Amino acid sequence: MGMTMAEKIIACAAGVETAKAGDIHTVELDRLMSNDGTTHLTIDMYHNLKHPSIKDTDKLVWIVDHNVPSDSPKTAASHKKMRDFAREHDITYYEGAGVCHQIMMENHVRPGELIFGADSHTCAYGALGAFGTGVGCTDYLYAMVTGSSWLLVPETLRFNLHGKLNEGVYARDVILTIIGRIGANGANYKAMEFAGEGLHALTMSDRIAICNLCVEAGAKTALMEVDDVAMDYLKEHGREPKALFTSDEDAVFAATYDIDLSEIQPIVAKPHFVDNVVPAKECLGVKIDEAFLGSCNNGRLEDLRVGASIIKGKKVKPGVRFLVVPASQSIYTEAMKEGILDTFMEAGAIVMNPNCSVCWGSCQGVIGENEVLISTGTRNFKGRAGHKDSFVYLASAATVTASAIAGEITTADLI
Repeated sequence: MGMTMAEKIIACAAGVETAKAGDIHTVELDRLMSNDGTTHLTIDMYHNLKHPSIKDTDKLVWIVDHNVPSDSPKTAASHKKMRDFAREHDITYYEGAGVCHQIMMENHVRPGELIFGADSHTCAYGALGAFGTGVGCTDYLYAMVTGSSWLLVPETLRFNLHGKLNEGVYARDVILTIIGRIGANGANYKAMEFAGEGLHALTMSDRIAICNLCVEAGAKTALMEVDDVAMDYLKEHGREPKALFTSDEDAVFAATYDIDLSEIQPIVAKPHFVDNVVPAKECLGVKIDEAFLGSCNNGRLEDLRVGASIIKGKKVKPGVRFLVVPASQSIYTEAMKEGILDTFMEAGAIVMNPNCSVCWGSCQGVIGENEVLISTGTRNFKGRAGHKDSFVYLASAATVTASAIAGEITTADLI
């Protein structure tokens, strides 16, 4: 019996020939990422160990991105704790460089790796054929100290992508459509694997966006076959694969879905659940107070280009705040060179430093009671972006930008 991509990566990490869904294996981790959301807790637990030690500091990557610059004395203390510990133990450390998952994709992730991240959207790394999964502080600490962990091999849902996206439709619309189809619990503790000729038509930015949101369907991880597009990205960033895996023809999948990309249309996820999806045109006229273009899901250069092309020569609707937040310093720099940031600022948008911003909902741009946000962030749970009685709609960069211009939810073709 053949193996899936997830099974092959786990088997490799466990040092065994085969792995199948339902097995439990002890695995060696290739990389461990943590951000300022929880790292201070991990440090506290580390100091409470009887014999604290780190197995391999070269595998650790710590990134300050959730509240940066710090927004309070409490946050400043948390950052200092993280900064000092990283310096003391020679841990790779980023502060203000961008959102953790974008930094990892730009600088660290390699195909075939097994990566734990102390953040749920670590599944984004599947865009490069790596098994990335989010873990809590305790699991992260154990892996940090021992270099290993145990892992239950997940079943795999296979998504065969066909055709190409129509103009004005984006990867964000694809994954929201899929989440709406299978539900927020549709992939609980499963791997979501993407393949097919339609995959080859997607850019790396598209692929990251799709894999990143798979956790919103409950997925343990997301994985994509590594093709020329992924290999070119890897080479551009000076890295080689650890291993290249594809699922065997006789691999067993829990379910298989065929997705015709040409049938996807612009989508909006309505409050307060990511699977509460409808065609964007069903939300026309919903008044907004704020729009957000950024996050680890849609803050890349391609997303900024889309937004800039729509808003060029236009203005943000008076009374609406439009936050534009590049996902990393490299993206920020390139967007600046291309005049994209000038375009946004001339239109009345607020361009912020690379960070999680209002997607995290605890610092920049938080919204108040009864306010409405349309966002390219990752979640629209109740209170996610500020007040518990606020409302978050999720959409693509195009729909978010168009809505910022109109002052109400609309699509780019109507601007």
